[in-house]
Amino acid sequence: MSATFTAKSHLTAASRTAALEAMTDDAGVDILVIGGGVTGAGIALDAATRGLRTAIVDAGDWAMGTSAWSSKLVHGGLRYLYNLDFKLVSEALKERGLLLERTAPHLVKAQPFLWPLKLPLIERAYSAVGIGMYDTLAFVGAGGRKTVPAQQHFTKSGTKKVFPGIKDSAFSGAIQFYDARVDDARLVIDLVRTAAGYGALAATRTKVTGVEKDASGRVTGAKILDLETGAEKTVKAKHIINATGVWTEETEALATQDAGLKVLASKGVHITVPRNRIKATSGIFTKTEKSVLFIIPWQRYWIIGTTDTPYTQQDRLNPVATREDIDYVLMQANKLIADELTHDDVISTFAGLRPLLQPVLKDGSDKSSTKVSREHTVTQIAPGMSAIAGGKLTTYRVMAEDAVDFALGERAKTLPSVTENIKLVGAEGYEVLASRAHALAAENGWDAARTDHLLERYGAELTDIIAQIEEDPSLGAPLAAAPQFLRADVLQAVRAEGALHLEDVLIRRVRLDLEAKDRGLAAAEEIISIMAPELGWDEATQQRELATYRKRVEAIEAASTETSDERATDHLMNVPIIVG
Repeated sequence: MSATFTAKSHLTAASRTAALEAMTDDAGVDILVIGGGVTGAGIALDAATRGLRTAIVDAGDWAMGTSAWSSKLVHGGLRYLYNLDFKLVSEALKERGLLLERTAPHLVKAQPFLWPLKLPLIERAYSAVGIGMYDTLAFVGAGGRKTVPAQQHFTKSGTKKVFPGIKDSAFSGAIQFYDARVDDARLVIDLVRTAAGYGALAATRTKVTGVEKDASGRVTGAKILDLETGAEKTVKAKHIINATGVWTEETEALATQDAGLKVLASKGVHITVPRNRIKATSGIFTKTEKSVLFIIPWQRYWIIGTTDTPYTQQDRLNPVATREDIDYVLMQANKLIADELTHDDVISTFAGLRPLLQPVLKDGSDKSSTKVSREHTVTQIAPGMSAIAGGKLTTYRVMAEDAVDFALGERAKTLPSVTENIKLVGAEGYEVLASRAHALAAENGWDAARTDHLLERYGAELTDIIAQIEEDPSLGAPLAAAPQFLRADVLQAVRAEGALHLEDVLIRRVRLDLEAKDRGLAAAEEIISIMAPELGWDEATQQRELATYRKRVEAIEAASTETSDERATDHLMNVPIIVG
């Protein structure tokens, strides 16, 4: 990618201001995307790469909602095979292959999982058929190439070699298969950055407060509020796409009360525990009474989840894990883990809300102007405005293509999607840089773990990080309270990844929220000291950022002792909102 593209892809406070000025000019935009999760980010990239003047806004940070709190898997959905939903699984497996091989090989990594077997013959036979079909669909979707290793069968003793920490009574053997994992928030940020590189205008903490229509009732634009400054402006748009997930109905209501999608929220909870707490070289996947259980290895910790419970609270921005949620995840994990986990082992917890589509549209009709799949739906809200909801992280690209096709109508035939071949920032040249991993480690004084960590975060853009460190060697120093990250990671978050606040860095950039007992609070002052000069923060602003984050950490800790969502979310209601 060219230097010009790289510069345009940098999300900063200044680029945000410029984007807001540009999207509110007299020319307007072709597509305005509301919602900066993985769906909205994918739509912005799809639209921008078709040559459409595109804008994307979010009332919070990129990936501030559901897209930062998934199981962090790129997968075909093995359980859907048991429902004989071959089309859905094939679609997802094709997308998995694209991400692994072409569009984001630095971010998306193949991940082995064990499927523990209880019955030695019958269960192994039908599970082998199912997983074999899974591998075959992936092979076909990749055009006859193997993107991950094929299944392996293990006896009881063989399973113990791969997963020494498994409980003897939990299995008679296992089948190992592959899916993939990804840092979900980083994927979203890189999607937005890539879209910006192709000309998309991107602005966080920009709230859509109203929808404008002409005399015929056609949507012609939106009123927006810059939450950082309080300025109100109008974006002229030929088409608006609502991609706000669990907030879909609230956004639809700005245009109409009569049509649109009905969305339910389902809460999924995960915990993290130290990497050395479970002895294994593979993850585990199994079904539970209420959901599925993933035990997923990352470099320094395990992610374990999930739950699947209806969520009816008004506060959809701050779902949290209750004591009951944590107990449930621990109970399910301990059915498999010999050295049972306790609450003392839990480093962190996180909860997200999955937007689940109701089977009918708001007005009860089955509109011909609606495109429906098992996983996602696109429909018209009003002339000039549509909505998309449902789906999953793995198939964001397909969802984006459907959403933009729907917005373009007949024009889509002459302006097709090209995102199958669009590499995300960091992907171009990644393989070459990765082949030099040993040399990079030696040249920069890094061990193998740090080098792998940096390559997985930045891909080919690691050369930018190295250049910053050469210019200012202090950036090569680890954070004192979180030495797994460099001071350069914080600077990159502000200079290229759009971080405007302390929580943006701790929760969605370096993600200490996931891997530190105090959710990164001990490192906060050093992080602020790096951010402040870049963002022009005075002492009062620095103290406000620190105090706000501290209150959030305290509120989540208090919420984890409660047994109900209602009481748990009450604690978060007392945390000040950063802006707006």
